[in-house]
Amino acid sequence: MASINSRGGKLFFDFRYKGQRCREYTKLTDTPANQKRAKQILDRIQAEITLDTFDYARYFPKSNRVAEFQNHSLRISQLNTDTPTFAEFSATWFSEAEVSWRDSHKDNVALTLRKYLCPAFGDMPLDQITKAQLLAFRANLTKTPRKNGSTGLSPARINKIMMPLRQVLSEGAERYEYPSPFRGIKTLKIQKSHIEPFSFDDAHRIITTVRADFKNYYTARFFTGMRTGEIDGLMWKYVDFERREILIRETWVMGKMEYTKNDGSQREIQMSQPVYDALLAQRNATGEYAYVFCNRLGTPLSHNNITRRVWYPLLR
Repeated sequence: MASINSRGGKLFFDFRYKGQRCREYTKLTDTPANQKRAKQILDRIQAEITLDTFDYARYFPKSNRVAEFQNHSLRISQLNTDTPTFAEFSATWFSEAEVSWRDSHKDNVALTLRKYLCPAFGDMPLDQITKAQLLAFRANLTKTPRKNGSTGLSPARINKIMMPLRQVLSEGAERYEYPSPFRGIKTLKIQKSHIEPFSFDDAHRIITTVRADFKNYYTARFFTGMRTGEIDGLMWKYVDFERREILIRETWVMGKMEYTKNDGSQREIQMSQPVYDALLAQRNATGEYAYVFCNRLGTPLSHNNITRRVWYPLLR
């Protein structure tokens, strides 16, 4: 039986909720007027408990039992729902989708799920994740500490984190027939950066200044427009001297060869005379190996090492 009692001259509520006895103390002194006021509040609490609309946090926001009952409600809702949790379904989604991904993309998605998404949504049933929670999660990413000491991930990085979250929830909404909470949530705008490419004179100055064993490498880089992974993974079998063509078919990513980013990335590049001459000279140095630009063991060059030991010193 619920009641209003007094201890130390202060009133407290004594009632049962979800099978447990609850005592919540007030700052009200034990007077007839306060007794009446507290009784009215208790009657309202009892009515809401009966109607299953009682919100513990609304009446007692500073109580230690708020989190306890919220967790209890979450566990009950999970038992009553037919939809899997985010962690369960994201694992299913990942296993089904990974067959069409490059290894590097698969690793990036796995990292995003493990580091960001599952810690935030893993225990929640798919159909109980709300738009408000998604927006709060995204807002929190703008406050995430970074390695350089600053705070907040960039809009581009946040969009990449939100992409698999959107894909998992959209696929779940279609399979389990509930409205996707992502409706109306747009990607963050990314401010366009002003890029100043090297002029022809700049490129010529760099090529004539760089150490001799990298002149061919930078000649090919500047005058073909190949991406880093494309030139680092360029193989002699894709160099056609007769047609003066470089075939872009594979790329070197995270220490292994992969199919190009997409079909549109596969292309043929016509060799200009400087590139043709540079590759002929390079063939004398590495023609016995599979890769055009490689180390003494015949494996592709490390882009990080090139940047640190060759490129940065050159710019100084």
